[in-house]
Amino acid sequence: MVGAGIHAASAPKAVGSYPHARRVGDLLFLSGIGPRDPATNSIPGNETNPDGKLRSYDITAQTHAVFANVRAVLEASGTRWEDLVDVTVYLTDMARDFAAYNAVWAEYFPDPATAPCRTTLGITALPTPIAIELKCIAAPKE
Repeated sequence: MVGAGIHAASAPKAVGSYPHARRVGDLLFLSGIGPRDPATNSIPGNETNPDGKLRSYDITAQTHAVFANVRAVLEASGTRWEDLVDVTVYLTDMARDFAAYNAVWAEYFPDPATAPCRTTLGITALPTPIAIELKCIAAPKE
């Protein structure tokens, strides 16, 4: 059975017309989650030029922020961080950012035996000036 869309008040608003998550049977599917600050809509670690173009970004700050946003959606869905079973990670600069992102991943998931499955993809762009986005599936325990 497909549940209603879940909107987490403590997570950034979706960029488009879709829910933060949806429960289907025993699984919870999260929409793509980025690192935007839920209160200000700013992107942690981004520095822009006076004309508004992105000058630099901090993948470590963005990775911590995206994990916080995923946790907020999980909690709003009645699900725990430990219930994550599969994570797809999108990086806009794999060569530059993978090592730093992977180090943060290891802080949040120190034991590979209990970490979710993970696929990391290098892509050319995301819809907003973010460097990382996560797509997650969780299997909440009853």
